[in-house]
Amino acid sequence: MTYDLYIGDRLFSSWSLRGWLMLEKFALPHRTHLVGLYSGTMADDLAPLAPARLVPVLKTPEGEIIGETLAMAETLAERHPEAGLWPKPPALRSRARWLCAEMASGFSALRETCPMQLHHVNQRFEVSPALAADLTRLQEVWASARAMSGATEGWIMGSYSLVDVFFAPVAARIIGYDLPVSAQNRAYCVQTIEDPAFRAWRAEALKVTYDPFPYPTNCTLADWPAETRGD
Repeated sequence: MTYDLYIGDRLFSSWSLRGWLMLEKFALPHRTHLVGLYSGTMADDLAPLAPARLVPVLKTPEGEIIGETLAMAETLAERHPEAGLWPKPPALRSRARWLCAEMASGFSALRETCPMQLHHVNQRFEVSPALAADLTRLQEVWASARAMSGATEGWIMGSYSLVDVFFAPVAARIIGYDLPVSAQNRAYCVQTIEDPAFRAWRAEALKVTYDPFPYPTNCTLADWPAETRGD
């Protein structure tokens, strides 16, 4: 029983990263298909998957087409309860759903001003008041979830869950734009980008070069931290 996942460019597509992590991290068999997000062929590539129009798109072994990562997450959790995508305790499960939903619909300043890119670190990035407010809210909801789960370090709900899937691109943004967060939250972001699955995704992403680079590089550039680990 193998799923088919249709994704955009790995270096930039935050939603595609979420879709892939929820399959990869929970050991759900899948095949990955690249859609032309930056080459301009996305509409044609997704035409057989109508009514889907954005990546990622999940195709079940039975042929059902599922768009939107929240729908994908709930469907996979229903189909594979043994995989533990959501936390088991009901209160934690409810809070996890809340955090994932807020991530899907909120943090607009963070998403708009810091588009995900896994190539380098933009140092001395200017933090606007709206971005600062998003970072404050982000750390507030993380702290609340940790207080519920009792996790003072590591994954937010204690063990890896869909919460960590949904916030993985946020961790990448914090690292990629050198954004100011607490030492505890920076450690969480470093743990996220150094996780073997995330690093495998980034390794594939770096096989593709972009000229010109889609996003401005008018900051001081530094190496991505994972590059210092000596792999």
